[in-house]
This record gives sequence, structure tokens and C-alpha cells, in this order.
Amino acid sequence: MSTLEIRDLHVTVETENGTKEILRGVDLTVKSGETHAIMGPNGSGKSTLAYSIAGHPKYTITAGTVTLDGEDVLAMSVDERARAGLFLAMQYPVEVPGVTVSNFLRTAKTAVEGEAPKLRTWVKDVKEAMGNLRMDPAFAERNVNEGFSGGEKKRHEILQMELLKPKIAVLDETDSGLDVDALRIVSEGVNRAKDNTDVGVLLITHYTRILRYIKPDFVHVFVEGRVVEEGGSELADRLEAEGYDRFLAANA
Repeated sequence: MSTLEIRDLHVTVETENGTKEILRGVDLTVKSGETHAIMGPNGSGKSTLAYSIAGHPKYTITAGTVTLDGEDVLAMSVDERARAGLFLAMQYPVEVPGVTVSNFLRTAKTAVEGEAPKLRTWVKDVKEAMGNLRMDPAFAERNVNEGFSGGEKKRHEILQMELLKPKIAVLDETDSGLDVDALRIVSEGVNRAKDNTDVGVLLITHYTRILRYIKPDFVHVFVEGRVVEEGGSELADRLEAEGYDRFLAANA
């Protein structure tokens, strides 16, 4: 059982107009096997939370704590966070020219585990995971995210999640840009990873369509850098019907 605890997290970013506070006291706890959906309008701080957990240098933590199983995440380097069991599926995955998907995956697995996986077992695992995600085997020899479609990038992110087996996975708008078939396949991958490893999932999304496939245990509404309401999956249904107007009016 693993636990990610976020307490009173405040985060700023430098803009052309000076320092801007994005997160204004976020409290959140994600445990193994749980799925938490973070929902909210554009600019509410959802992605900032994801990148702050992962250690993006653009964001400055000004107050609060983030711990994983009692260990101080904010004191860790980015690679140490990954080795500790944190995983981030980015909204806009970056290209890595000259590095094939197969080499990238094996290098990442070696870094996380501290030793290289046995080749025969690893090849079998990769092939099986790619097959489940309806990925052409030739995909493994393409350069990471270079020329990938939006759907290919998102499938590759979930392929990483399935193979690296993190304790806590933060999925930043994994549903953006996906057609209906790709959304279903990617969602099945997340559910499969949960079933196989009991990973805790923090799922950031604007829309409820992905929540039809990945059932959240908890829904948190983000507005102006704060959690303004929490509930179960029924809260997502209410947001779909009513939108965010009532929260925006209350925080105006």
C-alpha cells in the first residue's frame, strides 16, 4: 500500500508580468488502488499540480509538502521521484530524436528498477503490452514521439505506465485529442495497469467522457488553484450537466 500526500501546496510561476501564484493551498491524498479525477476549467491549476509533483523546474513550491510513503518528494530530483514510484503521463509528450521506443523503454525500466530486465522476459512483456494497446510492432523502432499522432503519443505514455509499474500515476489530460476508439484503448490500458499492480491514479481531465471508461473513486473540482468541492463519481455527472459556472461565480 502506497500513499501520496499533498498538504497545503502553494506553487508560483514566473510570467511576463511577474510572479503569479497558481496553486493556493492544495490538499490531496491518493492511495494504492484509488482513482482520483481532478476536474476544472482552463487555467485552474490542474496541470500545474501534475508538473509540480513531477518536479518541473518551471514551477516553484513556496509552501506545503508532498510525500510518498512518508518520503519528502520535493527534496528529490526528477529521476529520484521516478525511481520512488511516481509516473507522469504528459499532456504534450516531448519528442526524443535519435532514441527508439524500444531503447527508451528498456533504459527507463533499468533506471527505475536499478538493473536491466532479463531480455527474453522483457521482449515478451513489451510485445504483449503493445498488442493490448493495438500498437504495430514496428512502432518499437520509431524515435520517441517523433512524428507520432496524438493517439500514438498517448498510447506510448500508457505503454510506459504498464511496463514501468509505478506506485502512483499522474495522467495529465490523457484523453485530449483522442478519437473514440483510441480513448477506449487507452482507458483499457489504465484499467489493466490498475488491475495488475494496484497503482494509484490521479487523472486530470476537462471532460467526463474518459470517466465512462475509468471509474473514479473520488472527484475533486479545481478552481483558481484550490480544491473547491469533492465527491464521488456522481460529482462528475453533475459537472457534465451543469458545468463550472456555479464554482466560478462563487470564486469571482
